[in-house]
Amino acid sequence: MFCRLELIRERSFVVVGIAESTVAMEGKVPLLNKVYYENCPGCRTEQRKEMQRGIPIRELLSIWIVVLSAALPISSLFPFLYFMIKDFNIAKREEDIGYYAGYVGSAFMLGRALTSVFWGIIADRYGRKPIIIIGTSTVVIFNTLFGLSSSFWMALLTRFLLGSLNGLLGPIKAYASEVFRKEHQALGLSTISTAWGIGLIIGPAMGGFLAQPAEKYPEIFSKDSLFGRFPYFLPCFCISFIALGVMIATFWLPETLHMHGEVDKAQDPFNDIETAEKTEGRKDSWSSLIRNWPLMSSIIVYCVFSLHDMAYTEIFSLWAVSPRKLGGLSYTTEDVGVVLSISGFGLLIFQLSLYPLLERLLGPIMVSRISGALTIPLLSSYPFIGMLSGISLAVLLNCASVLKNLFSVSIVTGLFLLQNRAVEQHQRGAANGIAMTAMSLFKAAGPAGGGAIFSWAQKRADASFLPGVQMVFFILNVVEAIAVVMTFKPFLIEHQD
Repeated sequence: MFCRLELIRERSFVVVGIAESTVAMEGKVPLLNKVYYENCPGCRTEQRKEMQRGIPIRELLSIWIVVLSAALPISSLFPFLYFMIKDFNIAKREEDIGYYAGYVGSAFMLGRALTSVFWGIIADRYGRKPIIIIGTSTVVIFNTLFGLSSSFWMALLTRFLLGSLNGLLGPIKAYASEVFRKEHQALGLSTISTAWGIGLIIGPAMGGFLAQPAEKYPEIFSKDSLFGRFPYFLPCFCISFIALGVMIATFWLPETLHMHGEVDKAQDPFNDIETAEKTEGRKDSWSSLIRNWPLMSSIIVYCVFSLHDMAYTEIFSLWAVSPRKLGGLSYTTEDVGVVLSISGFGLLIFQLSLYPLLERLLGPIMVSRISGALTIPLLSSYPFIGMLSGISLAVLLNCASVLKNLFSVSIVTGLFLLQNRAVEQHQRGAANGIAMTAMSLFKAAGPAGGGAIFSWAQKRADASFLPGVQMVFFILNVVEAIAVVMTFKPFLIEHQD
């Protein structure tokens, strides 16, 4: 070890010791020093972390805005998707709109499921920062094109490409584990889940408020303007504009991947040994991840809850905007936007104040289990809330929506903590890639299945057993109940340090 450190000194690498005071006094390199390569961005990040004191506000804010910009377009279409499909004139009957809406809603998650592992491999080879830049630029391009869609097939293709080329969520999780000191890693990872949950609420709220602007705000937008001819372009344009600003800002993000260069490797006599060790370590890492039941069980439970949440997100918007004669609420997209905005505000307050306390008191598994159990009676009340009107409908629907989103994010945050605690830091990138692929497959099935069930339920409004939307929320509750049962031992096991 000492000989190797002397060799590194001769090659003019930067050697920073743990005992810096000893180096200053004696002018010697201690035996157990950290070695930093001079031109490596990952090493520069490690050096900065060594000097970092206090909560890294700038890094937290950077991760927040990147994740938020990536989450906004995922569900922003749901409040106006019903009207968009109707305008395409592809559905022969009004009851068939849900089928086509489900396909468009699933296209994003299907694309993401097919490419998540690929983007994770690219991030491990070329760095986290390029994938983050590509992901935000994808939102700018394909979310804009989706708003300009003039046919069902164009909308389907642009959503699929948006999901396929936006692979930043997995790498940003790894980035959050690497850019912070160990004591702040949990805060960085919880920032991702919170920003993601807020984005899934604010996105639909923007879609609800800004869709069809020529009808809602005729004094500002004329029917002959661009936003009048493309009634669903304004919310997509606003989200893409936000993503453009974030994309520009990401060029100043520090890279965390270690890149020591081929020249350095060629000159290093220990390179062959290290390469063999790393290759063998990767093989062991993948096999150990598959055998890691605390990790795999948390991913499976996460997938089932994600299936439920994605189906609910689409069904709620379709149910709210569908006509009363079909069991809906006859809401406008603006009305849906109001409900989702209130839910997002309540979610922000809860995540920043109450959830950390509950997690410390009860643990992530118990918080997820209780939230899932309370979701079942809450969803059972939705068909009866829909029978009301006026102020009573607005108050109860907003309260129910706030509670539902609080429960959903509490479940997801708890399971996300379980996944990252079940593996070592050097395995988190691979673990997040597996979780992303599996979760995306389940979420791809959510909108398609939810849209199909919703359309089928509307055709049986006069059935004697669970008529109309009662069947929809009953099926959602069955999925939720299965997920709650899976949170118990021996299926879900928390990793013990």
